[in-house]
Amino acid sequence: MRVLVTRPETDAARTAARLAELGHEAVVEPLLTLEAKPIERMPAGPFVALAATSANALRIAARIKALDPVRGLPLHAVGTHTADAAHAAGFHTVVDAEGDAAALAASIARVVQSPGRVLHLAGDVRAKELAVLLAPRGIEVDVLELYRMRPAEKLHISAALLGAGRIDAVLHFSPRSAATFVGLVQRGGLTEMARRPRHLCLSQAVAAELMAIGVSAEIAAEPNETALLALLNS
Repeated sequence: MRVLVTRPETDAARTAARLAELGHEAVVEPLLTLEAKPIERMPAGPFVALAATSANALRIAARIKALDPVRGLPLHAVGTHTADAAHAAGFHTVVDAEGDAAALAASIARVVQSPGRVLHLAGDVRAKELAVLLAPRGIEVDVLELYRMRPAEKLHISAALLGAGRIDAVLHFSPRSAATFVGLVQRGGLTEMARRPRHLCLSQAVAAELMAIGVSAEIAAEPNETALLALLNS
């Protein structure tokens, strides 16, 4: 199958390699570009743990000296990919929640006692706020925004392939990238052709963004790349 990968460049390259191993052809069209945000203020703490819902935050965190004093704290990562990025960024104790934001909140609540405070390393757009999920447990969350994602302004290599019906499936990893895809195909007059491939989504929240163009999306059994790629064989 020819599969369109829309995630940011670093992760897209890894996904493309996995697709090649599975015998598929990847077309990489990053719809979001990672940009580091300047840190205007470091939260004062003290913190008993860290949290991360994105590998991108940890890639940025690896370069921030101001975070060195907290690298020894337990870091709770939303999933294995994020946990791997945490290890690579120099965080010493990493807990893999192996799920979504709710699973991450549960992982934190099992070991952090009220009135503990957690520092969330994150981007400027978050699907769910950990502070809301952990507030009933009496756990405070401070957010340190480390990056933003800049949406693409047009489709490049995938536009002609979509228009010619030569894309078999599209992988959608986040609500933001799915919404960007919808906007770009509408702007480029490709809405009808964009409905034809299979659209494989990491979660229901991602799939919801595709409803604007009438796509019937397929959702991974678990919110991770392995489960998403497994849909290609279903």
